[in-house]
Amino acid sequence: MIDRRGVLVGLLVSPRAWGQPAARPARIGAVLYEGNLQGYDEFVGALRELGWVDGRNLIIEKRFVDDGSQRGRELAAELQGLPVALILASGTTMIRSARDGAPSTPIVMINAGDALGSGFIASLRRPGGNLTGTTSAGEEVLPKQLELLSLAAPRAKTVAVLLNRANPANDFFFDALSARARGLKLQLERIEIAHVGELDAAVARAKGAPLIVMGDPMFLRERTRIAELSIAHRAPGMFGARDYVAAGGLMYYNSSYAWHWRTAAGFVDKILKGATPGDLPVQQPTQFELAINLKTAKTMGITIPPALRRLANEVFE
Repeated sequence: MIDRRGVLVGLLVSPRAWGQPAARPARIGAVLYEGNLQGYDEFVGALRELGWVDGRNLIIEKRFVDDGSQRGRELAAELQGLPVALILASGTTMIRSARDGAPSTPIVMINAGDALGSGFIASLRRPGGNLTGTTSAGEEVLPKQLELLSLAAPRAKTVAVLLNRANPANDFFFDALSARARGLKLQLERIEIAHVGELDAAVARAKGAPLIVMGDPMFLRERTRIAELSIAHRAPGMFGARDYVAAGGLMYYNSSYAWHWRTAAGFVDKILKGATPGDLPVQQPTQFELAINLKTAKTMGITIPPALRRLANEVFE
């Protein structure tokens, strides 16, 4: 028997029953480096908790870049033309590319190396413009990287710092390290390269000194090679991503990638609901991670102090 009352109620509450189209899913973009999705699953999960489900009421248009800021700008412009409500971009170089390629589209920054110094925002509290998101707190992370590395190599007098010459945050990175190096009575050697062909000579220049590799997409793609070179040249390495340690690098310390991506989901939710990016305070990380590769330490003849080992969130053996 047909329940006429149920049919009538369905007609009254269902837009489709009256020929009205269902609400279109929101559409957002993401310009990302190929193979660098650490924390992305946390982002999708956080969005789901906020009621946004990719493929249901949300479409995430992902675009991947191997290298080159020009390609990043082109893909951001493509996303702006779809159009998308906002664009996610991770890391200083990609954030700059997204901003330049899509100047009229809100940008959610993920782990900006130096959001203020790079000119992305006016202030952390009131960023202004079209950009907001998370910054890396490099002024805290980088000195801590130096301290932890000095604990693993206590006899070192010099620490080499490897940078990609094209990274706009280089001066910020190096200045943050320099201030702490003075307190630790360490000399810093700045080693900048422009392409991967210079990696071998660059690591050799460290001459066995501890080596800090600055966060950069070019270096991340070459993580296995850099880890091998640091071992071959007996240059204990400190890195900014877990992937390096998984590939054989000695140590990793940085703010949590999962935290950055989960926090980015909150920004996406607010912007999709009508918030203006420039009114949303930029967030600094509250969670940090340390990983140590004990197998690499043994290969290099390094004894990791028990106190340092206890600080590690993850140990590779």
